Amino acid sequence: MQNAESVSQLSLFKAQEPPAVEQACPERSRRVSSSVRAKPSEKWAFRVELPQVREPQTNAAGIAIPARTPESIAEQCADLATSAQEAFVAFDLNSKNNIIDRRLVTLGILDSSLVHPREVFRGAILNNAAAIVVAHNHPSGDPTPSAEDVRITRQLLEAGKILGISVLDHVVIGRPAPDRRQSHVSLREAGLIDFTAK
Repeated sequence: MQNAESVSQLSLFKAQEPPAVEQACPERSRRVSSSVRAKPSEKWAFRVELPQVREPQTNAAGIAIPARTPESIAEQCADLATSAQEAFVAFDLNSKNNIIDRRLVTLGILDSSLVHPREVFRGAILNNAAAIVVAHNHPSGDPTPSAEDVRITRQLLEAGKILGISVLDHVVIGRPAPDRRQSHVSLREAGLIDFTAK
């Protein structure tokens, strides 16, 4: 059992001894001792902020913008097709695969962009996203996925499994040309990666 002295040492608002200045200046000593006097117990209050629902983005007609096909993502990334720098964007989706937010993750140089799962998923976590779709452009205009695109996508899929946020697709944006059938390529549709693997 603790004695009274050890209990007083554990007290949150323990009165402290005034400093040795008491003999030299009694008036200052009174000011110091009054400032270190034991404080009355205080009431503690906690402020809890609950996450808010992010409503899906809507078009001019007020309809939620879906992200159900590579074409719908390519349409949302039309501004990237003519960019002279490689830009990597992430679309945060709700449980109905409607777009909550489009985020620029990194802006690279002429032919590469540094991407890390930490930056890709940070916004998705803050937005309470159920899934994401990522996309980036090739300034050359050729949307053919590179080996690095495949590697990054595999890395994002693994991170998404750990976090419980599905990566539904990775769309590479290019530009239309006579020798190309389409101006974008979906890694999912191309079969380069199995997005359904557990």
